[in-house]
Amino acid sequence: MIKGQDKGRWTDFYHGVLTVSWGVFFLGLAGVFLGFNALFASLYLLDPGGIANARPHSFTDAFFFSVETFGSIGYGILSPRSFYANVLMTTESFCSIVNLALATGLVFARFSRPFARVMFSNVALVTSFDGKPTLMFRAVNQRGNQILDANIIVTFASQKTTAEGIVMRRFEELKLVRSRSSLFALSWTVMHQIDETSPLYGATAQSLIASEAELIALLSGTDETLADTIYARHAWAPEHILFGRRFADVLSFTPDGRRVVDLTRFHETEPEPN
Repeated sequence: MIKGQDKGRWTDFYHGVLTVSWGVFFLGLAGVFLGFNALFASLYLLDPGGIANARPHSFTDAFFFSVETFGSIGYGILSPRSFYANVLMTTESFCSIVNLALATGLVFARFSRPFARVMFSNVALVTSFDGKPTLMFRAVNQRGNQILDANIIVTFASQKTTAEGIVMRRFEELKLVRSRSSLFALSWTVMHQIDETSPLYGATAQSLIASEAELIALLSGTDETLADTIYARHAWAPEHILFGRRFADVLSFTPDGRRVVDLTRFHETEPEPN
């Protein structure tokens, strides 16, 4: 949460429209549609005889005539009769064209936004790998297509106290065994060896909780189908960083030799063998 933002945050309308849920988006479109027609219906009522076949001072008739005009429907029962009503109808027709163009553009922008269907394991593990303590977690491309030139950055965040006694949030990028995959199609186990240079050196489950630690992963790459850059991120709190466990095996092969990832066991772990 950010406090004290400048007034410019209210002008970032486009970003807000793209990030709200679909339900809120369509409710907003419906609200704009009803609001426009209610406004023009009120303006039509300023000339009680301006709409042919409408009941005098009837907001309902004026509203539905506005809806017909706004949607270019024109059933032929209600029609503008006075000069004022014709000018207002012309103005509303222009507004409806602009509204349709904006609404169409926003819907297309939301549908065309590239997004990744990358799933991360619910937990990250500190376990032994090749005889060395290693932090690891898993990622899987649920689309099953190729993510080209996939890159992942893992950051370790924790509360640190400086020599002057100032408590501040520190973000340290972890060195990974493999941070890039030219073709990311199925599962990827991301690993960081914990040595003397690692910020996780000597860490325990209790020390991670005490330092309010957090593990943050950011994956990016080019989706071969969309031909656009996609991003995925995930964060693990201290209680989701487990010690002394390893991931269950999720890879198998079909009779014709194709690899299969069993996502039903993707988050499962088992005790590390003694």
